[in-house]
Amino acid sequence: MLEIRRLILLRELAVRGTIAAVAEALNFTSSAVSQQLSLLEKETGTQLLRKSGRRVQLTPQAEVLVASVGEILDTLERAEARLQAAATRVTGRVRVAVFQSAALAFMPATLRAMALRFPDVRVEMVQREPEEALRETWARDFDMVIAEQYPAHAAPHHPGLDRRDLTTDAIRLALPDPAVSLHEVDSLHQARHMPWVMEPRGAASRHFAEQLCRRAGFEPDVRYETADLQAHMRLVESGNAVALIPDLVWAGRETSCRLLDLDGLPRRTIFTAQRVAGAASPAARALREALAEAVQPPQGA
Repeated sequence: MLEIRRLILLRELAVRGTIAAVAEALNFTSSAVSQQLSLLEKETGTQLLRKSGRRVQLTPQAEVLVASVGEILDTLERAEARLQAAATRVTGRVRVAVFQSAALAFMPATLRAMALRFPDVRVEMVQREPEEALRETWARDFDMVIAEQYPAHAAPHHPGLDRRDLTTDAIRLALPDPAVSLHEVDSLHQARHMPWVMEPRGAASRHFAEQLCRRAGFEPDVRYETADLQAHMRLVESGNAVALIPDLVWAGRETSCRLLDLDGLPRRTIFTAQRVAGAASPAARALREALAEAVQPPQGA
């Protein structure tokens, strides 16, 4: 019988791409990972890895094993969820990845509700960018992710993830108060003369913002780049930039910014996703229910 821990290492290599990445993720040394994979090759009696420059690639035989390991892990996760469901108390751990504005708007009330109702459930939260977090949830680094999807920009699809929409919020043009603005701006078209702040390239919000500006007939002067939307807010409020900001970012705070509706009233979708294999987990189900209760109508919706 094949050693399951070595099979898991092979799957980790398929997911993470390099032996060094596997070692870092599992807190092993690279030599230990390589040794275990060599032993797995001896157990199977077939070549599983071949060198490609400084990296290694999985052989077709290894890919067959990786698919089977995924099925085994799903079976084990379903068994654990059913065992938890049979208990008289809701217990366990839920690791959740959250992007910044959702962490600020939803998680304080959600964590409070979980602590009061389910004190035996440990919720661990890590801030992650949505696209990265979706992959990491699929890879089993997290049990659940709170992610976002911008209009006309589909979120990455990973097999075996159960997605459920949580809420939507409007995306508006945030402009400085006229008292601090260096330019008179009352529309998206007029904002073509202003410096812009946007998230780094590759982010869905950046793609959405650039495409919106281009459809309006100009290329935005992206003078400031940061993934921190609170920094976006401060730059706009201080008169240094304009930005496209979803309403959720303003939750629980006042602002001096002017928020202008955009043509077509675009909205961002916020959703949760977890592996289907873990859907029966009472702890994860309780967290999703607490999140749904914590969602408040976005400002101006």
